[in-house]
This record gives sequence, structure tokens and C-alpha cells, in this order.
Amino acid sequence: MNKYLLGKSISGASVWPFVIVKNKELKEDFTFINHEKIHLQQQLELLIIPFYLWYFTEYLLRWLQYKDRFLAYKNISFEREAYTQEMKENYLEERRFWAFLQFL
Repeated sequence: MNKYLLGKSISGASVWPFVIVKNKELKEDFTFINHEKIHLQQQLELLIIPFYLWYFTEYLLRWLQYKDRFLAYKNISFEREAYTQEMKENYLEERRFWAFLQFL
């Protein structure tokens, strides 16, 4: 079911308060789960709906900037924070409020 929901190129997604995974094995992948937990924290900080509006708007702006969907995605501030911090075990405990702003 999740493979149809997520499409071919997406392994998982955070939709407050859930993390949706394409494969059960990803539930055991610390880096992947930590990345998605960072997104859950971002969503909570922005009161969920504004997070999705900001995410989509920033994606569109980055797409116009880079003329490439993958580069646009990788340069969204929320993704930049999650990718650079996903391997840090205690990142969420140490993370400052609205930390994604430093990745704009």
C-alpha cells in the first residue's frame, strides 16, 4: 500500500504525527528515522499546516531557481537541516527552536 502512496522515488514521508515508510526495513534504519523525526519536529514548530505551505512554496521557488526538481527538493531548508543532521544521535535534544532557518 505505502509503495503506491509514496511513488517510485520516495522511501518515506513524515505526515504529522506519522512516519510513512515504503519498506518495513526502514523502520530499523536510524538515519532514515532520525531524518523523519526532524521533519516531525519542524512540522510541530510551525503548527503543521504552515509547515506544508512553507515547504511547498519553498520547493516551487527552488524549482524556479535550479530548474531541476531533485535539486529543488535537496535545497529546501527543511531538507537541508534534516540531511545535515540526520546522523547525529542527540540532535533533537540539542536542536534550537526553528533551527531550519539557518539553512535558508
